[in-house]
Amino acid sequence: MTRYQELIEGWLRKDRNPAPVAGLLGFQLTSFEGGVSRVEMDADARHHNPMEMVHGGILCDLADAAMGVAFAAALDEGESFVTLQLSASYLRSVKEGRLVATGRVVQRGRSAGHAEAEVVDGGGHTVARFASTCLVMREGS
Repeated sequence: MTRYQELIEGWLRKDRNPAPVAGLLGFQLTSFEGGVSRVEMDADARHHNPMEMVHGGILCDLADAAMGVAFAAALDEGESFVTLQLSASYLRSVKEGRLVATGRVVQRGRSAGHAEAEVVDGGGHTVARFASTCLVMREGS
């Protein structure tokens, strides 16, 4: 098991602190199975933009966490990654309530990979879709 896989397991057991941004925004990894991660949060007024809707950057961060967990789990020991590109398609606005991001790796190559995420609201309606391109880095490179 790699250190990232151990970190994911600890986050799921709630005996390991996730990234500080998770505490800041209030999201939690709720499942990881078969390469698919699920990150959830309860959105409220503190996540709003001036139009009193959940800010698109909050949705992006939630999806980025889901994609990041899925991609990190696909890394070998001694590897890490950075996001090179992230695209977002916002489909509906949200004022408050439960948001769930589901992330998965679409393709994992030697030096790069692609991940996708979908964010749904508490009613199961798709709020946004995201895609990212990740650069795989190796120790000593």
